[in-house]
Amino acid sequence: MKKEDQTYLYLILFHVVLGAMVYAVPFVSKIYGYSIFIFGIYYVIKKQNKNNEALIAAAYVVGSEVFLRMTDGNPLYEISKYGVILFIFIGMYFSGFSKGAVPYWIFLLLLVPSIVISTFVLDFDTNIRKAIAFNISGPVCLGIASLYTFRRKILLDEMNNILLSMGLPIISCMVYLILYTPEVREVITGTGSNFATSGGFGPNQVATILGLGMFIFFSRVILESRNKFLLGINLIVALNISYRGMITFSRGGMVTGFLMIVLLLLFLYFKSNYRGKVKLNYIIVFVTLAMMGTWGYTSFQTGGLIDKRYANQDATGRVKESRFTGREDIAKDEINIFLKNPIFGVGVGKGVEVRELDRANAALSHDEITRMLAEHGTFGIIALLILFFTPLVLYLENKFNMFLLCFVVFWLLTINHAAMRTAAPAFVYSLSLLNVQLGWGKKVEKKE
Repeated sequence: MKKEDQTYLYLILFHVVLGAMVYAVPFVSKIYGYSIFIFGIYYVIKKQNKNNEALIAAAYVVGSEVFLRMTDGNPLYEISKYGVILFIFIGMYFSGFSKGAVPYWIFLLLLVPSIVISTFVLDFDTNIRKAIAFNISGPVCLGIASLYTFRRKILLDEMNNILLSMGLPIISCMVYLILYTPEVREVITGTGSNFATSGGFGPNQVATILGLGMFIFFSRVILESRNKFLLGINLIVALNISYRGMITFSRGGMVTGFLMIVLLLLFLYFKSNYRGKVKLNYIIVFVTLAMMGTWGYTSFQTGGLIDKRYANQDATGRVKESRFTGREDIAKDEINIFLKNPIFGVGVGKGVEVRELDRANAALSHDEITRMLAEHGTFGIIALLILFFTPLVLYLENKFNMFLLCFVVFWLLTINHAAMRTAAPAFVYSLSLLNVQLGWGKKVEKKE
């Protein structure tokens, strides 16, 4: 076994053991949570960010966020977004920021008016700092990370290392979920999102990070499995993460991860020569059979309830009235708020207070797009257009960035069902702006 293969195996095993230790001794999660930031800062400073170590550290923070939330290991609930910002700032200190990132300076400035408005309009008994931070930390994290990544040149193997760094903590999360819910059949009785199979935490957030993990390790099956040993490891991890994601019964994250895999395969297929397409045909068939097998096993374990869940049926087979579990009502309310306040919106965090006037105990928004409309008004529309079109322009410049469309789709679909509750959509979006170089081992300029 080659040394690099051994190192990879040890990394996988370490995170398997870590997941088991956190389950057996919950306090380990606290140690783990603090250690990420202590060793991450040391790692980036020691390396002086010569190979974009800031992105590797930030990626690890993103991958560990949901696991630490469900096990109470995070020092602060929103610390992962702040952690990403911290590592990006350290990276900027050593490597600078992208000087051409004007769209993202504009994006950040467009957020300011609504923040100012919220300081005047939020209810007296509202914790203004927390209300603003909860709703704006995601967009700010995205904007700052994008200032660093915009058109920054990076090698393909460095990108794969960043994705691996994000994927390793997801393995720990997967192991924890296996131990938390050893008997799946005993806890699944309906077709609603299931807290018992998602570690007692929000199934939506858990499925989102597991869907991302599914994509990361299937991408390694396709791109980073140089031999049968690595193929076996990556496939086992990918399928186990897929299964654990499916039985959360939260659909958004898993559908997003699946679409990312499809986009990656389509990209590689159309960019490959004849011999490459022949190899990809085998890979596509192999991955399809593996996914079908996982779905079949999940259906068996859930007594067919997973099939009804994705068909939008209840346990008796009746089609549910709402496909989005009531989230469409929140979106409609936020659009109405925008129509009444079209210029500046109602202010950051004020949207839920306005909706509470019509609906008692109004739920927080799950859709970042309609939240931006309601709370930022026309400025929010312009900000969203910047986020949507900028990476597409970059794709026209560098059509060989195989991950760009995958990352944009992850961001767009995730903010439609989970807003920016986690750092994942913000950070993954910023990765779409990197200028990925396909030349292995070639020295490239690290900043523009």
